[in-house]
Order: sequence, then structure tokens, then C-alpha cells
Amino acid sequence: MASPTIRPVLAVASKDGSIYDRPDLLMVCRKGKDFALPRPDELMPLPEESELFLLPGRRALGLNSETGELELQEELAVAAFAAPAHTLTAHPAYESDPEAPMLPLFAYGAVGFANDRFYICAKKVDEDPRQIFKGIPPARIRKKAEALLRQYPDNRLIQHVVAKCALTYNCPAARNFCLGRFEAPLPVSRVCNARCIGCISQQEKGSRICTTPQNRMNFTPEAEEIAELMAHHARNETKAPIFSFGQGCEGEPLTEYKRIAEAIRLFRSRGGEGTVNINSNASLPDAVSELADAGLSSLRVSLNSAREEPYTRYYRPLGYNFTDVEESIRRAKAGGLFVSLNLLYFPGFTDTDLESAALAALVNEYAIDFIQLRNLNIDPELYLELMQEVETGPCLGFANFRKRLKRECPHVGFGYFNPSLAVPQSQE
Repeated sequence: MASPTIRPVLAVASKDGSIYDRPDLLMVCRKGKDFALPRPDELMPLPEESELFLLPGRRALGLNSETGELELQEELAVAAFAAPAHTLTAHPAYESDPEAPMLPLFAYGAVGFANDRFYICAKKVDEDPRQIFKGIPPARIRKKAEALLRQYPDNRLIQHVVAKCALTYNCPAARNFCLGRFEAPLPVSRVCNARCIGCISQQEKGSRICTTPQNRMNFTPEAEEIAELMAHHARNETKAPIFSFGQGCEGEPLTEYKRIAEAIRLFRSRGGEGTVNINSNASLPDAVSELADAGLSSLRVSLNSAREEPYTRYYRPLGYNFTDVEESIRRAKAGGLFVSLNLLYFPGFTDTDLESAALAALVNEYAIDFIQLRNLNIDPELYLELMQEVETGPCLGFANFRKRLKRECPHVGFGYFNPSLAVPQSQE
């Protein structure tokens, strides 16, 4: 926990990639349209396994403490991509040049320098160590991955998860599958019924976002291939296995719900136990009902907002609307599923008065069990442009946003990862 007296100075970058501090200027952060000094209670040392980015075409802004004025620098702004389990509470302050390129699809946290270390605006929201790889040599992961490739030469899904996801994309869930621990990814779908602005696997022709961190999978696995992956993981992670459909390298898994239902039934009929989860846009209520009947354990619903207008602006649904999302949640609860929200948190938007009120109402109306406080991976200026006409009310800040939810929704738990239903859930 950072000391209340910490006042980080500005961190900047030269065009050659060197990052250094400016002791004459204080760090400034941005929440929505507002620029301010970071609150002492939202500063924390840069977590291990985080990354620092320089932001091309974006000149840093710092505060001159003597004049009280913001000063634009020639140096580039710096941002932090926080390690998993951390939610960013503010963006870096900068001014973009007219020719500034669109930023890749990552989350960009405000960062400064004090006491010989970097500090960021973020909060740790989950103590689960599942995506911490410190102390695990990459060679160990590669050795286990190569053994899996030899063991299952005819299972296209295992080949994809290991060769593409683990060894090419360094996907944490895929690496965990190779290690035989925690949560196994189960990508299935090649298509999607939404056109999310920040889709990390496929952008439509003409998109201003030129590249994606991953490519969409190019085949559809059979139910037997899915069940075989699940069975392998269950033999290795015996304490609290989690199996998750809906990954970054695929489209919307509900579009393949019959195939998924068949795979779940195969797994369950062979004695398969554990938390079978689906990460979804919750667009198809009938599909949710069938999956619940097949043995699904939990549904994680991806949302940037609990209000229809900002939801539609970001997801741009095809053939469904926000009412269908709400009906899917209702069906999931009626089917006995544990329901989480994958809340795509954006400082200065998600933590505003109208947004938090709508979220609390949704959580209470459908008795939603859990909120995963995830970062929205997007160029901040693109998202603000997308939402520029949306009324939000004043910004509460992350701490007050969470306090409000705890007060109005005392039953709901908070975290970052898909929870195992074999483990009690945190209410913090």
C-alpha cells in the first residue's frame, strides 16, 4: 500500500524508448475528460510482471507545482499495462499530435516515479495467484507444451491451445493448461454476433484499429476433442479445476452452443467434475438454458455498461439487443448457474454516477453473484470519442464506485478471475 505522502513525479519517454523521470513536474492522471493529481489511496508500486509502454505521438503532461499549471512536454507519455488481478483507476495524461497513430488493444494506466520506483494508478482486486508465472522457467512450460503436442497429435483443439495460444501468444490460461493447473481455455467458435469496437481477435474491414493481439481460430473443434481436453485437465488439476469456453482467440461461444452442450454432456457422463464456465456476450437466452441443462456451472457476461445505449455503441450487436442479455442472465439464474459480470472498466466512465447506479440496479434485479473488475483494452481517446454524447454524471473514482456497489449490493462478490465454485468467494 502506498504511503499517503507519496507524490510521484512525471515519467516520460524519448523516441528511442528510454524511460526516465522529470523531477521538476508532478505526475498527472486522467479520468474521462478530467485531469488531476492521483489520489494517494489509488497509487501503488508497479506490480511485478507489469509492462511499461511509450505512447507514440502523445506528448506527456505534467504539473508544475510552483505555478499550478499543466505543462506539455516534448517527451512522449508513458503508460503501464498492469499485471493480471489489478484494475487500472486512471489513464496517463497527454496531448495527442494530429498524426498520432491508434494505440493497440491494451489497457493504459497512469504511471509516475517516486522513491526509486514506478507507481501506477491501480488496485489489486484478486489474490488468486493463477496468472503469476514468476519462478516458473519458460523452458519448463515449453517442455510440457511439446509433450502435450506429442501426446495428442490428432486433437486439433489441444494442438491449437498449446502451439498457438501458449507458445505463440503466451496466453496465461493456455500456459496454465500446459502446466496442469487452475483454469483450462476451451475456444470453440469461429464467428461472432457482435462487432465489438475493441475485439482482440478480429476487426472488420476499414476499422481504425489496424492490428489485433490475436487471430481468430480457423477451425471448429468436435465435441469429442473438447471433452478430451477437459478430461486431460481434470486429471492434472484435481483440487479446483475450471474449464472455460469463450476465449480471446475465438468469436462468441454461444453461436456453437449445441456443440458445447454435447461436449459438456460427454465430460459429465464420464465422471467429469469441476467448474464448467462460459465467457459470453449472453446474446442467446435459449442457448443459455440448454447449456445449463447440459451441466454448465457458471456464466460470465461481458459488459462495458449496464445501460443499453453505451452497451450498443461498444458491442454493436447483430441480431440481438440488451434485453436479450438481461433475459440470458435471468435464464442462467433460473437454471442454477453462478453468474458473473466481466465488467470492462474504463476510468472516468464506468465509475460515474449514472453508470454505477445502472450497474447496481442490474446486479440487484437479477441477483448477480460476482463482478470481475477487468480493464477495457482500448485506446482511451477512441473510447471517449465513442461515448462523447452519453450522459454519465460526475465521476466517483474507483474507491467510491466500489464502496457504492458494496453498499447497494451487499451480496455480490468482487475479483478478477473466473472463480472456482469449489472455493468460497470473496465479498471484498
